[in-house]
Order: sequence, then C-alpha cells, then structure tokens
Amino acid sequence: MDLGLTGKIALVTGASEGIGEGVAQALAVEGARVAICSRTASKLEATAVRIANETNAEVIAIPADMRSLAECEGFVNEAAERLGGIDILVNNAGASAFGPFVDLPDEAFTDAINGKLLGYIRCTRAAIPHLKKRGGGTILNITGTTQQTVPLHTPGSACNAAVRMFSKELSVELGPMNIRVNSLGPGRIQTARSDRLQKAMAEEQGVSEEEVQRGLVSTIPSNRLGTAADVADAVCFLVSARATYVNGSALVIDGSKSLVI
Repeated sequence: MDLGLTGKIALVTGASEGIGEGVAQALAVEGARVAICSRTASKLEATAVRIANETNAEVIAIPADMRSLAECEGFVNEAAERLGGIDILVNNAGASAFGPFVDLPDEAFTDAINGKLLGYIRCTRAAIPHLKKRGGGTILNITGTTQQTVPLHTPGSACNAAVRMFSKELSVELGPMNIRVNSLGPGRIQTARSDRLQKAMAEEQGVSEEEVQRGLVSTIPSNRLGTAADVADAVCFLVSARATYVNGSALVIDGSKSLVI
C-alpha cells in the first residue's frame, strides 16, 4: 500500500531514542523528509546521521527543549525554513517523574506539564501557520496509555489524559482548515525509558527487574511488550494519505492490555 508520504515534510519531537527515533526512521523509510529534535545534541545528531545513512532520506537534527517556548518555536520554524514547509507534526517529547504519589512534590507535576502538555501545545501552535500554507496537514500526539493507570506514574498519566483531550478539541477546531489531529496511546513498549520505569518498579517492590517484566508481560494478551516499530507503523498510517478521514481519533496500541480488568 502506498502511504503517499514520499516528499512529505515531517517533524518529530523527542526523537533521539525510543518511540520518537522509531517514528522518524519509519517516516524516512516511507520517503518523508524529516526534522527531529531532543535536548541532547550529540545523541540527536548521531540518530539523524544513522537514519539518513540507512534510508537515504533527508534527516536534519535541531536540538530543542520542549520546556522552552523559544526553543519549541525555534525548532518548528527552523525546520520549516530548511525543509520548505511542514506537512506532518508528531509530538512525542516529554518525560515525567516516577514514584509513589505521596513522595512526589509539586515540581514533579509542573515539570511534566511544562515538558509534555505545554511542549505539545507550543509546537502545535508554531506549526499551524506552516500547515495552513501547505493547504493542510496532520498533527499526531503521542499520549502514552490513557486506558489504564500506570503504577508510580501519576504525573505522566495525568498529562497523557490532558493531551488526549487537547487532541480531540483541536481536531474539531482545525478540521475545517484541512488539518487533522489524532492521538496515539502506546501501551507497554520496550524502550530505554520503559526500562527505567521497570527499574523503579523493581526497587519499589523489592524484586528483580526481570520479575517485573515477566509480570508486565503476563497481563498482556498478546504475550509480549510492544516495540518502537509497532508504534511507528501505526503513526505512518495515521499521518498518511490513506487516513484522510481519520480525525479526532485516539488509537490505542497495547496488545489488548487495556481490555484486561
């Protein structure tokens, strides 16, 4: 199936590793020209070079911290200038603190909101004029799971729920401009970040990380953790020409985990 992504200009935030890296790679494979950002310049540049070498696609790296309005706007506007516009924005950046709720200070929540929810809002606001100039486009917000709670992840879970509703609201407002907005909620995806969460859970429970992972997998009907590629394949469809009537949707990719009570 031709997804119609050849020559499209795509921006992916939080793409130096994990899900964002997988999404950038998949979009490049499909023929898109890609701009990626993250806070760590050296890791980001290495990721861009690797993807470009493996796919023969144009991939540019622009360091940016989503906690800064100026850097969010700088990333979007520089990417649009260097690549010639924007067709696709994939908001993925944003981390949050782990730990028991009673041990988390206000800063754990304000940091999560500033880095993820407001980061998505800032990049989206900056991208809209560029999308309109191209006659429309698509915005996809990676939310994390919003179907079930994640142990020790209260700040992140709260932000994920907010991003999901933000996406739905925008889909209605921007739909008449031919700009589609959807969200995607990955479940248990094996990444460096999920490894850190499993380590925190293991320390909290007083067990090994391997035991924690076995316990997580045992609750997933598909009997495995997801991969960044699983998420990236879904992203490519949602931002493609094959999904032009998909707007305001919240797709869940979790191996049926959310259906288990």
